[in-house]
Amino acid sequence: CGSCWAFGAVEAISDRTCIHTNGRVNVEVSAEDLLTCCGIQCGDGCNGGYPSGAWNFWTKKGLVSGGVYDSHIGCLPYTIPPCEHHVNGSRPPMHGEGDTPRCNKSCEAGYSPSYKEDKHFGYTSYSVSNSVKEIMAEIYKNGPVEGAFTVFSDFLTYKSGVYKHEAGDMMGGHAIRILGWGVENGVPYWLAAN
Repeated sequence: CGSCWAFGAVEAISDRTCIHTNGRVNVEVSAEDLLTCCGIQCGDGCNGGYPSGAWNFWTKKGLVSGGVYDSHIGCLPYTIPPCEHHVNGSRPPMHGEGDTPRCNKSCEAGYSPSYKEDKHFGYTSYSVSNSVKEIMAEIYKNGPVEGAFTVFSDFLTYKSGVYKHEAGDMMGGHAIRILGWGVENGVPYWLAAN
């Protein structure tokens, strides 16, 4: 499932919520709720989405809690099992982007409060300009941001250190949570996760 746009958003939203409440609200926001319920405003679900739509959905409709696949954490944990994307590994291989699951507006059995009561809302959503200094200032002041980059085939074999595209075809885009920055051997980098 091409849901990186949803994970990049909910991971940054969860971190920013914790930061802005001084740790009083420490919630894993549900990628499942965002992926399946946002609709056309966010793009095409498992076939890719729009980060800006995800953040707008959070402020207008709210998002419930939910952990990763098979975690049974929160109202709506992620329901799509992990797979390998373009590389061999221990998980089953990915077969296309797949169908987006149906929006389920009820929590996992045994979870309380209700779906409606579990909603978390953002106050506002906005974009940060594509300026290194402005992105750094935003992360420093408010916490992680969602970003995206172009993926080339050499990224699939990247293991550690600062990634630098050197060879290979363009494969598409990938949304991520950017949580910091630094310099390694004179090369500036963004610290990202997804």
